Formats: sequence, structure tokens, C-alpha cells
Amino acid sequence: MAVSPRDEVRALFAWRRVLNRMRAVLRSALTTFVVLTLTLWLMPGVASTDIIDVLGLVVLVAVVGAVLRPLLLVGITALGGWGAMLLGVVAQVVVMTVALELDPAEQISGLPTLVTAAVLAVVVAALLDWMADSGSDDTFVREARRLMRAVRRRAARRDGGPLLTFRRPAPGTEPGLLMVQLDGVAEPVLRWAVRAGNLPVLGHWLRTGSHVVHPWHTGLPSTTPASQAGILHGATRQVPGFRWYEKETGKLMVSSRPRDAAIIEGRISDGKGLLRDGGVSISNAFSGDAVTNLLTVSHAALPGRSARGWAAFMASPYGFTRALVLGVAEVFTELHQARLQRRRNLQPRVSRSGAFLALRPASMLLRDVNVSLVAEQMARGVPAIYCDLVDYDEVAHHAGPARPESMRQLENLDRMLGVLERLAPEAARRYHLVVLSDHGQSQGATFRQRYGETLDEVVDRLAAPDYAAAVEEEPAPAPVLVVSSGNLSMIYLTRFPHRLKRAAVEHAYPRLISGLAAHPGVGLVVVQDDDGPVVYGSGGSQRLRDGAVTGTDPLLPYGPRARRDLLRHQSSAHIGDLVVISSMGPATQEVAAFEELVGSHGGLGGWQTEAVLVHPAGWPVDDDLDGPDAVHRQLLRWLTMLGLREPEPAPLEAGEPLRAEDLDPDISARLSPSRDG
Repeated sequence: MAVSPRDEVRALFAWRRVLNRMRAVLRSALTTFVVLTLTLWLMPGVASTDIIDVLGLVVLVAVVGAVLRPLLLVGITALGGWGAMLLGVVAQVVVMTVALELDPAEQISGLPTLVTAAVLAVVVAALLDWMADSGSDDTFVREARRLMRAVRRRAARRDGGPLLTFRRPAPGTEPGLLMVQLDGVAEPVLRWAVRAGNLPVLGHWLRTGSHVVHPWHTGLPSTTPASQAGILHGATRQVPGFRWYEKETGKLMVSSRPRDAAIIEGRISDGKGLLRDGGVSISNAFSGDAVTNLLTVSHAALPGRSARGWAAFMASPYGFTRALVLGVAEVFTELHQARLQRRRNLQPRVSRSGAFLALRPASMLLRDVNVSLVAEQMARGVPAIYCDLVDYDEVAHHAGPARPESMRQLENLDRMLGVLERLAPEAARRYHLVVLSDHGQSQGATFRQRYGETLDEVVDRLAAPDYAAAVEEEPAPAPVLVVSSGNLSMIYLTRFPHRLKRAAVEHAYPRLISGLAAHPGVGLVVVQDDDGPVVYGSGGSQRLRDGAVTGTDPLLPYGPRARRDLLRHQSSAHIGDLVVISSMGPATQEVAAFEELVGSHGGLGGWQTEAVLVHPAGWPVDDDLDGPDAVHRQLLRWLTMLGLREPEPAPLEAGEPLRAEDLDPDISARLSPSRDG
């Protein structure tokens, strides 16, 4: 139905809209007045100023901002990517500098002084806004709503709508699916936080019955790249760890490197990924065959000119500049929390300095950017969105998965879910929200802290008598290469072009298998034998194919799923000659990570394999979601149920017994280089 100009004008001057606009203008004016007063007072050499002069400067800042910000937004949108980020840093400073330069009272003069005053004013404004909005996301939501309405109005004009549209766009009615990944959150941690009342948004969903919690088991390896290879592409077995060595090429693959991630995606993608039908991937390791990829590692690019949410976040005074200032405050918060751990002698703990000091504010900035990008895609009405939020995982690695600072990050993620819920009425579709994690985390003092040496050093010591002979036979920089992911490590005998069986490993390095199995920090050593893979522990062994045990079963501490997890992992491509899992404390379920992380994941033991899926109540779900590939099939069924995907026969239905080739470790040599199927 066409909207008349009279209705448009009436919508523009509706009392609620006018009241909200007046309230926003009043707050902005008051904030600017306080900011300018403090800035002029703090600047050296500035005489005391009259209140009238400051009020005049407030008006001037508002006028300059009204003129320059739209122009800056156009420039930022045109630049895209890094250009948008760089211009976004200076956008607010430019507005303030121009206003101070045009000030008729000439309270500040000279370009260096003007720029210094502008930077100071922007910092003070960010801190004031943060204090005013503490415990509230109203400003962020208001800016996101403005972006979403602008996107939808532009879409309406492209579709032949009125040239000027002031009316609020009607909520969408077609279904959509928004999938938000809370990286590293174990199902027991989430349940505990909900019961404690620390997650009000998720808690409200669960208590009112709109959503339910369903646990799922990640299997081995319990890492983000492996889980997302399964969730997004249904191809877990091409990713045996967070990093691994490929004997065919002599290359060490690291899944967080964009170039390696692109190679991996070429192997796992068959064009039928979770997001293939117009979906959007945001901040993931892989694309899921999405049409649009924003901050996706395998596509290695910042959002381009088409991502208005990126540009709007950079240009907004409540966006990048505010996040940058608060990120600096986050660094000081981290230093304080680390000092508290040292003073209280909290154990286990690891160093929280170095690169982590940059990662923590970066993850906070990325969270706000991600939500802005999600809001824009919801306004565009894309059918499916998958977004990874990493805040909790980054902090939990260094603080511990259940420590107060980690739980605070989980509370912040819950707030972001509340933001998305508040933005849903502005979307061009009626989005259903699914929240899931890719793995959990397990706590524990690291291997080096417990035993005074790293696993690499242990392997070097056990293999040292045979190194000289190995080098004489065929020079190599590292005859034995140790590649670790949490408390999972894969050991490669690099001078051999194929994976070795037990007899060949013992011939080359006679002390290696027995020495590792006897070490108190090692729980499991898995090696291929003539009868299939065998797992060795300090007191016995188990043949994985039939479960035959000799001596004490080494898998007992790791739970009933351990044998199946190890069998499936043994069929992965590029598996190590030896697979090592650290020991686990039976009372505390603490593991000994081979990396310097107090909270770790990648292997077995503790909560690292216990992920979570929160979905609308009443949606059909498999009773036992075992592995990321099973979650992929579940999400596909929901997309089909919503009419967003044509039904396809799954290659392996949930609950169907594993085929012989699924359990055969030798299949890794026959896997296609493009996809494991």
C-alpha cells in the first residue's frame, strides 16, 4: 500500500519520535559541554573561559558534526577495509579540531594545540559516555537501530519505494536463522552461570521456556577450526588439530593463518556448506560457502565498501573511537586482575602479559564490530547468519575458564544477545536465534609448570641417542617434530614420508613410545599397529578397534566416549605418527596443557569436549549430538524446516552405526585432498 506524503510528514513529527530526538540532543549537548569545559580546564595556557563561550562552542561542535560526519561516513564507506579503520580513528578528532579552529572566541590556537585538545576531548567524551551507559546498551542499540532503518529505507527505495521515507520500516515476516557462537563456553559453565543469575538474557529464555539447552560432544580435536570445519562444512576430519604437519609437502599448517585457512577451506568445501544459500559468515575460521564473508579468516580481508555496518561503526562517536579508548582501560584492568592473582597466589595460573594484553581489548572491539555487522545483515534480510564471538575464550585461556574475569566476559556476551534481541524488530526477517559453542575449556597447571620441562624437551631427551644417526642418514632440521594444541600433541618423524607403525617408530627411536607412556604428565600415547591403533598408558594398553585391554585400561579417566573419539581422530588426514594426550587429575579433572595456557582445549579430559546448543523450544533435535558434523546436519535440518534450504540426504544419519571405513585409521591415506566427505 502506497504511503502518502502527509503520512510521511506525520510520522516524522510523531510526538514519541520528537521526544526521543530532543532527549538525544539534550544528552549530546550536555556531554559536549562537560567535555569542552574539562578539556579547556586541562589544557595548559588556556585562560579561564566564559560559560557563554563554551555554550557557543557546544553549538559549533554540533553544527560541524552534522556537516562533517555524513561526509566522513561517505569517505569511510568508499575506502572500506583498513582505510575505514584508519579514518574511523581520526573521524571524531577531525570534527573536534575543525570546531575548535572555527571557534570565534579563539580559546585555543595553533594546530598542534588544537589537535591535542581534540584528542583529549574525544577521550574524555568516550569515558563520560561509558560512565553514563554503564550497565546499559541503550546508546549502542540506538545507533544500531539507526543503521538498520537506513539500510532498510535504502532497500525500499531501490525496490521503487518513496524517495523520502521517515516511517519506521515494518518488521519482517519471512523466517531467518541467526546462529551466534560463544567461543569456548562449556555446557556446565553456561548452566552454572544461568543458575547463578549471571546471564539474565539466556536465563530469561530458559526460564520462560522459549529456548532449551542441549549439550553436544565435540570429540577430538576440541578446537575451533575442527569444530567449525564440521559445523559449517560437515568435514571435521580434514582438520586434525589447531596446527599440524603435512609430510607430503613438509609444511606446518596453522589454521589461524589466513593463507593456511584458505587452503584448508579448499579441501573441506564442496559448495554445499551451511551458509551456501545467501548466508553470511562473520568472524569465523571458514565461510560455510557463504555468499558474504566478513572478517572470515579463510578470506583474509576486512569488510569492504558494501559493509555499511563496518563504516558506520568506525564513524560513530559511540563506535570505534569509544572502543579504542575503553580498550586501553581494558589493558589496565587486565594488569590489575593479573596482579591480584599473583598477590593471592592463585593456582594454577600463567603469565598474562605480552601479546595477551593486546588480544583482550582487541576481542572487546571485535565483539562490538561483529554485533554491528550482524545488525546490518539482519536489516538486509539475509536468510542465515553465523557469527563467532571470542571474548570468553581469549580471557579464559589466560585467567581460567571459571575465574571471575572469564565469567565477566560471558556476562558481556549475554548482554550482546540481549542487544540482538532488542534489534530483532528492526530486521527484514523474523529471525530465530540459536546460540552454540564450538568446544569448552579445561583448567590446569601447564606441563612445563608441573615437570620443569616442555613436551618438546622430553621428546628431544628420549630421542637424543638416535638423533646423530638420523642426521647422518638424512640431514634434517628436526627429525622429530612436536606439534601441540592444548593438551593434544602430535609427534611427526619428519624424515619418513608416510605415517609409521609402532614397530617402525621403535626401530627409529627405541625409547620414545615407552618413555612417553611412562612419563607422569602423559596420559595416553596412540600409535598405529598391525591390528589398528593402540593406546598406551603407564600401566597398560587398549586396542582401540575391539577394546581389548592389557593391564590397566589407560582410557578409564577420560570417560566412556574416549575410545570412539580416538578412533575417529585416527581417521583424520595428516595425523601424527604418535598422538599424545596429557594426564588428567581424577579428582579435579585438570589437564596439563602442552602450551602455556591455564585454560586449554584441543585434546581430551575435563569440560573441553562438552559444548552447548541453545535453541527454540519445540524444535526437533537429535538425542545424541556426537561431533561437529552431527551439529552441521542438525542445523541443516532446521534450515530446511524454516524453508531456507532444500532438503538433501545426509551422508550419515544421526544414530546410524559407524561404517568400517569411518573407524579405519588407514583411510587417512586415501582421503581426497579436496574434502573428506
